[in-house]
Amino acid sequence: MSENKNLKNDEAVEKIKELAKDIGTCMFCTQVAGLPFRTRPMSTIDVDDDGNLWFFSGASSDKNDEIGSDDIVQLIYAKNAKSHFMTITGKSQIIKDKNKIEELWTPVAKAWFTEGKDDPDISVIKVTPQDAYYWDTVHGKMITLLKIATSIVTGKQLDEGVEGKMKV
Repeated sequence: MSENKNLKNDEAVEKIKELAKDIGTCMFCTQVAGLPFRTRPMSTIDVDDDGNLWFFSGASSDKNDEIGSDDIVQLIYAKNAKSHFMTITGKSQIIKDKNKIEELWTPVAKAWFTEGKDDPDISVIKVTPQDAYYWDTVHGKMITLLKIATSIVTGKQLDEGVEGKMKV
């Protein structure tokens, strides 16, 4: 059985930073009000001190067009190796500010934006969380699997994970 631990404010921001950094890539979903919604993998560039998540994106991409008509997105993070999971629903904003692009720039971004920081198609997406939930294990996947096996053999209930809502 999982322990419920809801997080607020700074504690929620720290958990979002921890999981987003550890997992790195999320499934970035747009047009989430209808089915099928659009989904693609995106690397999280940064999580700021207010809990906003930042991504590089092509200004001419379908994703940016979709955000232009509906700014609510869902981010789904999963790392099976450590049993770390997080989902965030939030309001997105497309930003073309050169200073922000400069601040967030990493050499890896050049793989998508061949002209570098001055690529005319570069933009960043800021996602401000409105609803977030996480699932985490206390001891990591291997110990959790051993505890599950022990629980099955002994008949005792598993008390291993922690999960909860996050309010930034």
